Amino acid sequence: MIHCEGLVKIFKSDNLEVVALQGLNIEVKNGEMMAIIGNSGSGKSTLLNILGGLDRPSAGQVRVGEWDLLKITDKQLVQYKRKTVGFVWQNNARNLLPFLTALENVETPMMLEGKVDRAYALQLLEWVGLKERVHNKLSQLSGGEQQRVAIAISLANRPSLLLADEPTGSVDSATSDQIMDTFRRLNRELGVTIVIVTHDLSLASKVDRVVAIRDGLTSTEFVRRNPNLDEAASFNLNQVHEEYVVLDRAGRLQIPRNFLEALNIDGKASMEFDGEKILIKPPNSLEGNK
Repeated sequence: MIHCEGLVKIFKSDNLEVVALQGLNIEVKNGEMMAIIGNSGSGKSTLLNILGGLDRPSAGQVRVGEWDLLKITDKQLVQYKRKTVGFVWQNNARNLLPFLTALENVETPMMLEGKVDRAYALQLLEWVGLKERVHNKLSQLSGGEQQRVAIAISLANRPSLLLADEPTGSVDSATSDQIMDTFRRLNRELGVTIVIVTHDLSLASKVDRVVAIRDGLTSTEFVRRNPNLDEAASFNLNQVHEEYVVLDRAGRLQIPRNFLEALNIDGKASMEFDGEKILIKPPNSLEGNK
C-alpha cells in the first residue's frame, strides 16, 4: 500500500531551510494496521501529511497504491484525497462540523461525490459504537464519542488508507482503548490499511507493527511476535515485540543515535564479521585492547 524510499522533505522560510525528512524508508502492506512513533520534531507528522496529500515531498520515492505522490498533479491530488485516503486529526475541531448531528457529519463528505449513502453512513456509526447517538449534536457527545464520529467521517468515501495523527492524544486511557479497538475492528471488517502516528509506545500492543522515526529517518521497527495476544493485556515491550534495525536497498543500516552515543561512536566505527554476527565497535576499541 505504501512505499517510501529515500524520502526527503525540506521546508524553506526566507533563507532558512529545515530538513524534516532526510532519506526515510518505509513499507506498509495492504490491510496492515501499524503505528509510527517518535518524539516531537522527529518527522512523523510530516510523513503523515505527505501520505495524506497535504504536503508535497521534496525528493525520493513515495507511492500509495497506484499513486506516485512525487509526480502527482494538483487535479489528481484532489481525487487522491477524496477517494484513496481518509484522515483523522487529534483536534476534533478539524474533523467535525459542530452545528450538525453525528449522521450529518458523516454524510457531508459523501456530498462531494454527489451521492449520499445514508445506509452506509448509519453502518459506519454502528461500527464505531454510536448506533444510538446518530442524531445527537456534537455538544451532546463526549470527546471520545466525537473522535469516533471523526473516524466514521474519514471512512465515508470508502478510502483504502486511513491516517490518524495522535488520535488518542487528548483523551484518557480508557477512551484511548475504545478508540484503538474501533480502529482494529474497522481494519478487520473493512480491510482498510491504517497508519497511526503517535508518541505513545503503549499503543504498540494494539497494532501489527511499530516503526520508530528519529531525526527524520526510519531507525527501528518493532514487529509483533504474537498475533493472538490479548489486546486488553498490559503492554510489555520485551514480551510482545522484537526490535529490528532498518536495512535499505543499498545495504545501509540506520542505527539509533542513542546506541551510537553509548559507545562513543561518531562518524566512523570498526566492523567485524565472525561468521554468525556482525559486530560494530568504536574505531579505537581494537587499539585499546593492544
